[in-house]
Amino acid sequence: MMEHTAVIGAGLVGSGWAIVFARAGKQVRVYDDVAALRDVFLAVVRRQLVDLKNYELVDDPAAILARITVCNTLEDAVHGARFVQESVFEDVAVKTEISTAIGPLLNDDAIVGSSTSGIPSSAFTSGVENRERFLVTHPVNPPYLVPIVEVVPAPWTAQDTVDRALALMAEVGQSPVLVRREVEGFILNRLQGVLLREAWDLFSEGYASADDIDKTVSEGLGLRWSFMGPFETIDLNAPGGVADYAERLGPLYHAIQQSRTEPKPWSSELISEVDKERRSALPTDKLAERCIWRDRRLMALAAHKAGQAS
Repeated sequence: MMEHTAVIGAGLVGSGWAIVFARAGKQVRVYDDVAALRDVFLAVVRRQLVDLKNYELVDDPAAILARITVCNTLEDAVHGARFVQESVFEDVAVKTEISTAIGPLLNDDAIVGSSTSGIPSSAFTSGVENRERFLVTHPVNPPYLVPIVEVVPAPWTAQDTVDRALALMAEVGQSPVLVRREVEGFILNRLQGVLLREAWDLFSEGYASADDIDKTVSEGLGLRWSFMGPFETIDLNAPGGVADYAERLGPLYHAIQQSRTEPKPWSSELISEVDKERRSALPTDKLAERCIWRDRRLMALAAHKAGQAS
């Protein structure tokens, strides 16, 4: 059997991963225990590839699609794979069940990455066969447009597994970052969580509308953040670099931190207020259409960045 990559889970994340691997020239085998998802999988991927072609982000959609096979059993998908990307429902019990099923099926050199957004792999692989070959490889959806992948080992993950996962993600065109040890939410969602907390608080305290808070990011912070991170941003925002910035503005940020000493849950009343404003701007029946718009904007940005890199 020809060596391949397995994708377990045929939803949005799974389809995105299939494109990532197949675009990089890998043979891909996909499995989901929901037959309806298996039945439409290739059609979904085909539509995504057409959009990517329109933005010159892939050359030959048909050749990419031809590398993807949908399997009717987990065994057919996993057997012979060197890498397995698990992308099932975000639930400890579900991930424990599928990891337990995958473990005994692995070839001697196969490793497994989980797409979990925030559940550490130690929560669902402790009793799994070959647990030293499991870790988290958390993408941002869709991974074929947003290249970051958080690689997070469990305490028992072998160093060779970590090294191979980092190398594979780079090989297929992603941008892997190593989270050195498990932390709830990993890096991306912890950074996003800080921003969301302040956004909810500023809205609830009446300082700005949801639209103006969004605009502050989309027309302000986000423009720089699309090509540099927070440390490089502040390094370039003071004549003497990051140390100079910290000396000038460190006290301000410390005062801001001190003003938020009590974490508060997102109340149903607050969620309702923000939802009311968002639904006024974007009715529920237009959400799917706006998601397509978002992905096409991401494609345009990806095409621009690719052009700048070359």
